[in-house]
Amino acid sequence: MFSVYEKKEQFSVSQGREKVMGLYDGMKKKISPHWEKTGRLREIGANRKFMFLSLSLSVGIRPQIMNGPMHPRPLVALLDGRDCTVEMPILKDLATVAFCDAQSTQEIHEKVLNEAVGAMMYHTITLTREDLEKFKALRIIIRIGSGYDNIDIKAAGEMGIAVCNIPSAAVEETADSTLCHILNLYRRNTWLYQAMREGTRVQSVEQIREVASGAARIRGETLGLIGFGRSAQAVAVRAKAFGFSVIFYDPYLQDGLERSLGVQRVYTLQDLLYQSDCVSLHCNLNEHNHHLINDFTIKQMRQGAFLVNTARGGLVDEKALAQALKEGRIRGAALDVHESEPFSFSQGPLKDAPNLICTPHTAWYSEQASLEMREAAATEIRRAITGRIPDSLRNCVNKEFFVTTAPWGVMEQQVHPELNGGAYRFPPGAVGVSPGGMGGQIEGMMPGAHPLPPGTQPSLAPSPTQLLKHNDHREHLAKS
Repeated sequence: MFSVYEKKEQFSVSQGREKVMGLYDGMKKKISPHWEKTGRLREIGANRKFMFLSLSLSVGIRPQIMNGPMHPRPLVALLDGRDCTVEMPILKDLATVAFCDAQSTQEIHEKVLNEAVGAMMYHTITLTREDLEKFKALRIIIRIGSGYDNIDIKAAGEMGIAVCNIPSAAVEETADSTLCHILNLYRRNTWLYQAMREGTRVQSVEQIREVASGAARIRGETLGLIGFGRSAQAVAVRAKAFGFSVIFYDPYLQDGLERSLGVQRVYTLQDLLYQSDCVSLHCNLNEHNHHLINDFTIKQMRQGAFLVNTARGGLVDEKALAQALKEGRIRGAALDVHESEPFSFSQGPLKDAPNLICTPHTAWYSEQASLEMREAAATEIRRAITGRIPDSLRNCVNKEFFVTTAPWGVMEQQVHPELNGGAYRFPPGAVGVSPGGMGGQIEGMMPGAHPLPPGTQPSLAPSPTQLLKHNDHREHLAKS
């Protein structure tokens, strides 16, 4: 970015140099702690009206996306896929789209690591802080789906990388799959099918009782939903049609929604576990709910209850679940997600567990849902490139970390709010200032700040005198 200051009196270049260095002395007293002392302020020039300043910093913070001269074709990469036919028509006039088909950052091409400003990804690759540090120009990550537990969103925010998800992704599909699992547990269709494939012949009533043992009536049963976001609400509507009484636990949801859907709210996890005949998980994984279902919480469940998980594998302690299934404390479980994916019955704690249904993280999938998610992801990438980050983004899940730790401060936001903008470019002859982290207004600099002269303001950039507004929309418990 660059800043323009109008001088109040004429002075020579040498006098200007003295004023600049005096200004720098004031800056050093109030500069943000994470700036290194090797920062150098140098005078670029002075004339009768304007003075341009450039700040060169030795800090490990990436420059802001397109706040300087931009490559005419920025690079956008699909990290863990190889089909870009949906994304290409949306981005082809604006960016170069590449695919990596990688399962880790070690498999990503060096060109992508060095040049990609945008990335799209599914759930099959993980980005830790160490992984994120490998990307030199990255500013926006789109998670093609609702969950983002495979991305260190705090580290990304601190590096100036926005992370977005698609919260409306595959709501109908996930709800349908969840209900299919629930019905399967109650009516045991999967096990009946397996018995017939294995050659079991059922002729007498006694044989029917034997092969269908464990099948249960649904009407009047209580279904407990942990988390009550979009998918859980869709499950509730479907389950009520089958005769379930539906209760839910969600500590972050405001009161009132339960009345409109005709369900009951409970205010502790213990109450939900105690009252439910079937427990279904519908919350994203975070540092607070890892192994939410463990040996302790399983003992709080009703004897012989069912468990369904179409949310995140890390929510369930699989060792505790396997033991509970073997002991009969849990009558049956259906898992679409697993702690270690891809899942295999040949290994892991669940390999010998009885009464278990597993699917390979496909509850979200349909051709229609996949198409909608990919279109939404590409559209969000386009919005990031042509707009302001994170303000132009609809579903930025780490905006909170931008506000508190972003490498640009209040002073810069007031002088040039577009420093966090995707569409901003330098006017000809302007000199860039690497973004710092100024903690607040620096005495002697703000009073002289003025807009650019008419005609030099980029058409897509906001007014330089406009304050940058940040709205914290982070949900404490992201819903599937």
